[in-house]
Amino acid sequence: MTAASSIGAANTALVKDPKLHFNSFNGLRRNNSSTYSLLLDKRIHPISSVSSSTSPAVIRAVSTPLKQETSVETKRSKVEIFKEQSNYIRYPLNEELLTDAPNINEAATQLIKFHGSYQQYNRDERGGRSYSFMLRTKNPCGKVSNQLYLAMDDLADQFGIGTLRLTTRQTFQLHGVIKKDLKTVMSTIIRNMGSTLGACGDLNRNVLAPAAPFVREDYLFAQQTADNIAALLTPQSGFYYDMWVDGEKFMTAEPSEVVKARNDNSHGTNFPDSAEPIYGTQFLPRKFKVAVTVPTDNSVDLLTNDIGVVVVSDDNGVPQGFNIYVGGGMGRTHRMETTFPRLAEPLGYVPKEDILYAVKAIVVTQRENGRRDDRRYSRMKYLIDSWGIEKFRSVVEQYYGRKFEPSRELPEWEFKSHLGWHEQGDGRLFCGLHVDNGRVKGIMKKTLREIIEKYNLNVRITPNQNIVLCDIRPSWKRPITVALAQGGLLPPTYVDPLNITAMACPALPLCPLAITEAERGIPDLLKRVRGVFEKVGLQYNESIVVRVTGCPNGCARPYMAELGLVGDGPNSYQIWLGGTPAQTSLARTFMNKVKIQDLEKVFEPLFYSWRLKRKSKESFGDFTNRMGFEKLQEIVDKWEGVPKSSSRYYLKLFTDKETYEAVDALAQIENKSAHQLAMEVIRNFAASQQNGKSE
Repeated sequence: MTAASSIGAANTALVKDPKLHFNSFNGLRRNNSSTYSLLLDKRIHPISSVSSSTSPAVIRAVSTPLKQETSVETKRSKVEIFKEQSNYIRYPLNEELLTDAPNINEAATQLIKFHGSYQQYNRDERGGRSYSFMLRTKNPCGKVSNQLYLAMDDLADQFGIGTLRLTTRQTFQLHGVIKKDLKTVMSTIIRNMGSTLGACGDLNRNVLAPAAPFVREDYLFAQQTADNIAALLTPQSGFYYDMWVDGEKFMTAEPSEVVKARNDNSHGTNFPDSAEPIYGTQFLPRKFKVAVTVPTDNSVDLLTNDIGVVVVSDDNGVPQGFNIYVGGGMGRTHRMETTFPRLAEPLGYVPKEDILYAVKAIVVTQRENGRRDDRRYSRMKYLIDSWGIEKFRSVVEQYYGRKFEPSRELPEWEFKSHLGWHEQGDGRLFCGLHVDNGRVKGIMKKTLREIIEKYNLNVRITPNQNIVLCDIRPSWKRPITVALAQGGLLPPTYVDPLNITAMACPALPLCPLAITEAERGIPDLLKRVRGVFEKVGLQYNESIVVRVTGCPNGCARPYMAELGLVGDGPNSYQIWLGGTPAQTSLARTFMNKVKIQDLEKVFEPLFYSWRLKRKSKESFGDFTNRMGFEKLQEIVDKWEGVPKSSSRYYLKLFTDKETYEAVDALAQIENKSAHQLAMEVIRNFAASQQNGKSE
């Protein structure tokens, strides 16, 4: 072995047997075999032997230099020790699942996340804890086959709480599964061509892509790329199938380019001969999130991800490569200013054939350099914030093996809901359906089941917690529309615009991190926001992006909202302002610990000022940023209520959207607003009554 050979080779040769169990970790101190730990060993590309007398060689793969030996053991979080001692995420979960206890121990609770499950208990219940498990599927691009949807629908009734939850990362969540049923549920998902592997845990999570099934070259290429990235970063050691289907694997054939990219170690990215060539025994420092999209379509909240990938096409619409963004992330901790949400920033452009190698290089840079001592700072956003983008790019390029090209210019982003009826481009249709907070239940659940089963439809889940019915024949549109309406699934024109863009996390009662309500509270909150809109004179067709979370972890991405409510105490919220409808700006904290009963005291002055002082077509988020928080706080502090003259002329005139739209169409002919025309009609009628000329 040459001097420039991989330092980790001696170590990784020890782990060919995936059943070998590890008991100790020695940080960067040499162990008895004089090799470095798998966790932080630095692999260098074996080009040739380099002596001290030769001129410097080109270094192909470095991260940070090995630290000098020290008598102080490297500090690590408890979860890092659990991972190391787990025999690739098996032990002690495999033993804990066999006990009669309704729950599993602390180590197993951390490990089962890698299998796609969280242990929970009902926090509404008093007395002893009633344990259950939440299962989360992994569906790249939000794709769900007909077979898998029907299986999930059955599992929700047989083993869950009778509902399915559509998530902000295009997956299902199934709540309420008890421990003794876990293997049955997991194996059923697997045997119906689904998976929960890596839906949680310290590895790549579900890869997002636009849910719209457009038969268009750029959309198809984005979705294929998302599938390939998901496959590239899927664990390889078999722990998932060992646990749930006794080692039997249910996997489709991988594209050759994925296998080639995973196995390539030209630039020292891999653990040679390891059961996990990319992840090693320690996997990543924390969760890792990737999204892929096409220009203008920001349905995926691109800038909130660790890696954002955007298809770049030529003038003929043929994909040529990708712009890459890095360093996004939402999670933070209250009262710790050193934790924060962050937007991804441009890293550069790569040709299309290099995307898997570039993504792998970024993941390895985080694997090697992300913090493993304090999980609050383990996301890649903190590494980039610490290093700066130039240093980060330089290190990634060494693992990538070439320089990134300058990012290509892109058009402005838009949020696209993909709701309603659309042509796919292949003669068939798709129908995007709004689902409040992603909770499929009751008559809606029954109706969706009947339609999906009867017409043998595949579906897709959107990043905004909605569902898309795919591959619909035009002749089916009318009967499906009727059936949907009977099940309460209305076209988007009949849904309050506030609800269309709103999101909330599940929060109470099952999430152990929740401080206050989110999903259960947002229906009333949106009604209250709409009520304030009406009170201050804002029209029905006007809306803002509202997102609510029960804690600061940010699962519903509240830090991108125009109005974000983040739980900071019982029945209390932080108010965040300044996000934009296109999801391209980060909100900021405006007020802390606002009690739920006092929200109107903040909403009224803000919305009233927006109506009076906004520029033409200025969104609420842009307005709050232009005004500045100091001025907005002054307006809130001095608020004495909506002026009588204002409320006099802005009474609620329309009880339904259909009436509003009809009046608005007539008003536009006379270059008036719907409100102005309606008030003229009312005044004329009142005057005629007063003159004794009833019409």
